[in-house]
Amino acid sequence: MTQPMDLDAYFKRIGYGGPREATLEVLRALHTRHTTTIPFENLTPLMGSPVDLDLDALQAKFVGQRRGGYCFEQNALFKAALEALGFRVTGLGARVRWMAPPDAPLGARSHMLLKVDLADGLWLADVGFGGHILAEPIRLATGIDQAAPAATLRLADVGDGALMLRTLLPTGWQDVYRFDLIPQQPADYVASNWFTATHPDSIFVNALLAERLTPEARYSLFNRKLTTRWTDGRTEQRTLTDADDLAQVLDQAFNLTPPAPAEAIWAKLPAE
Repeated sequence: MTQPMDLDAYFKRIGYGGPREATLEVLRALHTRHTTTIPFENLTPLMGSPVDLDLDALQAKFVGQRRGGYCFEQNALFKAALEALGFRVTGLGARVRWMAPPDAPLGARSHMLLKVDLADGLWLADVGFGGHILAEPIRLATGIDQAAPAATLRLADVGDGALMLRTLLPTGWQDVYRFDLIPQQPADYVASNWFTATHPDSIFVNALLAERLTPEARYSLFNRKLTTRWTDGRTEQRTLTDADDLAQVLDQAFNLTPPAPAEAIWAKLPAE
């Protein structure tokens, strides 16, 4: 039998000691603490292990260990925490458009995000989009620019009941993902999670991805390339040199203890 969400352990993990009420202020605080503490990472599928979405497994991995995970894990755990506090939360599915050519065909619903109903309206919460983590929830409203730490975001109505999340980059507006408000069932996530964690063409079994957003910088790792985007506008990139360098980066930049020796992870990464 699945155990209920252990809020005390989760709050200790993310360093949260504030109110336990279903308010916008609490939602924002939890969203920020989660994304600054728990990294996005795909080491489980990269190393050939299954990704378990059962709440017991998620709590053991995220709360009991110094680990992170990808969207289905991150947002499933966050959803359970919010619901334990009395929030009204609906799981949604998105088609990722991040860095895709504008004319590329739509892919499957391979991303999980959350709709949160508050007294003042609807909000989008998402603690698990690797590549461009959202620091805070944003209002589910179109036609307005929404400033958040490390990003300016916009929701656009793209027809047929669909919305596109966009972010402002130095080169202009970039599509992040397309979604609608149709609730997703647990079985929907199980199917999508199985594909992303096991299909031989999935990026999550072929490359190392990690991201963490802190008050100082956004850290992004793709295989052996580490990119640090500082809040003052500076961007630094470097290529990791060896397994010891990888271990240090995972520990210091991503607040992460890997599930396998750094040498075994390093051997999975293509040379650049």
